[in-house]
Amino acid sequence: MNTFTLTANLVDIPGRKTYPAHISVENGLIRHITAAESATGYVLPGFIDAHVHVESSMLIPSEFARLAVVHGTVATVSDPHEIANVLGVKGVEYMLENGKQVPFKFWFGAPSCVPATTFETAGAAVTSADVDALLQRPDIVYLSEMMNFPGVLFGDQEVMAKIASAKKYGKPVDGHAPGLRGEDARKYISAGISTDHECFTAEEALDKLQHGMKILIREGSAARNFEALIPLLDEHYANIMFCSDDKHPDNLEEGHIDVLVKRALARGKDVYKILQAACINPVKHYQLDVGLLQPGDPADFIVVDDLQQFNILSTYINGQKVAEAGKTLINSVPSEPVNYFDAKPHQPSDFILSATGECIKVKVMEALEGQLITNSLEATLPVINNAIISDVTQDVLKIAVVNRYKPAPVALGFIRNFGLKEGAIASSVAHDSHNIIAVGTNDEALCEAVNEIIRCQGGITATGGASTQTLPLPVAGLMSNLDGYEVARRYSELDKAAKQLGSTLDAPFMTLSFMALLVIPHLKLSDLGLFDGDKFAFTPVY
Repeated sequence: MNTFTLTANLVDIPGRKTYPAHISVENGLIRHITAAESATGYVLPGFIDAHVHVESSMLIPSEFARLAVVHGTVATVSDPHEIANVLGVKGVEYMLENGKQVPFKFWFGAPSCVPATTFETAGAAVTSADVDALLQRPDIVYLSEMMNFPGVLFGDQEVMAKIASAKKYGKPVDGHAPGLRGEDARKYISAGISTDHECFTAEEALDKLQHGMKILIREGSAARNFEALIPLLDEHYANIMFCSDDKHPDNLEEGHIDVLVKRALARGKDVYKILQAACINPVKHYQLDVGLLQPGDPADFIVVDDLQQFNILSTYINGQKVAEAGKTLINSVPSEPVNYFDAKPHQPSDFILSATGECIKVKVMEALEGQLITNSLEATLPVINNAIISDVTQDVLKIAVVNRYKPAPVALGFIRNFGLKEGAIASSVAHDSHNIIAVGTNDEALCEAVNEIIRCQGGITATGGASTQTLPLPVAGLMSNLDGYEVARRYSELDKAAKQLGSTLDAPFMTLSFMALLVIPHLKLSDLGLFDGDKFAFTPVY
């Protein structure tokens, strides 16, 4: 079983050397490594995504694995925070069990912030007692990102109890502290928090590195910090990892951590330092049972053509070949959906924002390409029949968040940079509580898009003119249980449809999904209202 000998040029990352070798694999383990006279191809440890929400790929774990292995990924450090906000511990258990159905190494954490804030409606809560019980499990390897950094700084009892549980079981704590600097960063780190993937400037990342934190360079479908942070690799490679955080299915089909490796090589970075970040550091930091090409290790490795082009020829996990020549060798497995959706259909009148006069000044969220943060702006909009109207000429459109867990009033605001000229787009992927979020040019289109999501009990949709396209997401309103490549194709069609409606964003649905993420400044919208992330309080639209 899984017994063979592979001859290739072995990339010894810690030793900073490459040499021809015979790698003998027996029963899924590396038994011997001996020198060879010559070899073709290069063998090295597999890539690890050091922080990802699998749910954001809209694929269940077993399908995520099928796409990821093609790009040389053998393991992920996965935060099941998204499904936990919908289904609680039951959702975490779904991810664990589904991930075990395929030959891929998912390493899940215990969600630390469910719900993320008290200013939104989530489907579940994960308490400190729940976290303690999860951390006792051997298949839960860390405490997921501690987004409540104010709770850490002010010693919130529940927050500190969760961190204490991680320390008790000897498991690391992931961080999430965008913009935190100086003494506050030091205090946050000294509480026991060891990583951060939210840095968007090199100065911020360097500040945290100097306080002993490890920095994850993130390049996902929405948040992209590679260019800002990759200069740190030269000096700080021992404390750098790569991650995607959130990766939509079409982007995952195109590439994964291998893309970051190739971009770093193109920037002239040292290949061994790059691979230290991509392959070694996550295994060491999270104490993962992932092989590093040493005798006795699990046979987890990849074969590439050379160390310049870095094309993935094959991927092995526990000695089993799981991808070859750009094709996955992992079969799909059936999965029954789990969900929580109790929203009722709406009327266009539910999306009216009333006002008097002929025009009115309103607060406007500004979505930013490649960033999770938003700007807070103002705009003057027309008022017709006592209702504030979107103005496509200013690119100021109405945004709505609709509670998906129970009937409730619609929360409304305005947003710039989506660029729609007609229709609306909507999604039940809306971090972190995953209510329904929609942006549209008029109330009728908004209502139609929201009702389509309700009809499907979760999904993403684009509606305009006489056409409506939808990708249902029956697993928690977050994921499809279809073939991953089919999901990627259908998502690409929806992305194209949104752009045909006028959206100028590179990833309109991914960007939309973060417009309700209250823990990222500056202005966001929850199902309870417009939220000022700087004051951490609700604020009126006008």
